[in-house]
Amino acid sequence: MSKTDDQKVPTAAPQMDAAQTQAPEENAADAGGAGRAYHQKRKCAIIVDSTADYAPEVARQLGVEVIPFTYVTPEGEKVDDSWATSDPHEFYEYMRRNPTVHFHTAAVTPGRYYEVFERYAKQGLPCMYMGLSAGLSSSIDAARQAAGLIRQNYPGYEMYVLDNRCDSAAGELLAIEVVRLAEDGLSARELYDWASDARYFIHGYFTLENLDALAAGGRIPPAAASIGGKLDIKPELSYDLNGALTLRGMCRGRRKALRAIMADFRENYAHDTTLPLAIVSTDAEKDADWLENEVRKEQGCEDVTVIRSQVSPILGSHVGPGMVALIFWGKDRRELSKGSLTGRIARRVRGDTDEK
Repeated sequence: MSKTDDQKVPTAAPQMDAAQTQAPEENAADAGGAGRAYHQKRKCAIIVDSTADYAPEVARQLGVEVIPFTYVTPEGEKVDDSWATSDPHEFYEYMRRNPTVHFHTAAVTPGRYYEVFERYAKQGLPCMYMGLSAGLSSSIDAARQAAGLIRQNYPGYEMYVLDNRCDSAAGELLAIEVVRLAEDGLSARELYDWASDARYFIHGYFTLENLDALAAGGRIPPAAASIGGKLDIKPELSYDLNGALTLRGMCRGRRKALRAIMADFRENYAHDTTLPLAIVSTDAEKDADWLENEVRKEQGCEDVTVIRSQVSPILGSHVGPGMVALIFWGKDRRELSKGSLTGRIARRVRGDTDEK
């Protein structure tokens, strides 16, 4: 019964009518009404990890199990507990004051995944794990290894591992809808098939205060980060179909980068305000406020639910303080990629017969 997320899935758009409308002054933790029935019995256990940057109250109302990643500071190894025992401002302020100190993160081990999965296997309750993209971490491979062992030791047990193929709070938005559909009675297999398709309808665009953290992580040359800083270059980034970071463009100045994010929102937003969107940052609340205000100026978005949270130390260690992101449901990213030069090349390499 080994399953992976590489199998063929339906290409229909996700069910965009699943949520309920919520005014901005109401508690965003309800995530558009998603929290009302989460303690009902489900046909499937839903497991996630801390890299989805859940607002703590959202994670509680979802009723999902959150597997924490770990990170290493000068004080030693720590567990990402969604800021329960630490303060995000102090964490990112330390990074600002100590730019030569680089934090390290660690993937979850197969053994840890096995411990979690086995609890549900012993109950006979099917489960689905939704984890950080392989484009950013090897953790999803560890989860697949553990799932394979579970299937060997518990023959016939139904277990699914899904690569979110999107990062940060995009995983949170995906989990909200998966939980909602689980409450509607969908089976584990149906949830897996739905999420395998729906993950490509979530967009995320963000900018950074500087390029230093990316250079420290080896994602760009240090010289490029230095030149970018001198010229006040701010990148606009997103993620590709594998969940890996991709550069959208370079902007002269922070405000232009934020406006570029809003331009992508207007171009790609699904215009379904029954679905929540997310704004997250690494201690950049003023810019997060600016993005939310701009979103609410858009026609029909005055009362859209906006979930706000601080990025965890896991992803925050790699992007540094001052990152801000806007994440929302939108157009099918697979279709958008077909029109790009790199998308056309990729299709030709795969031998797609409809390539012109």
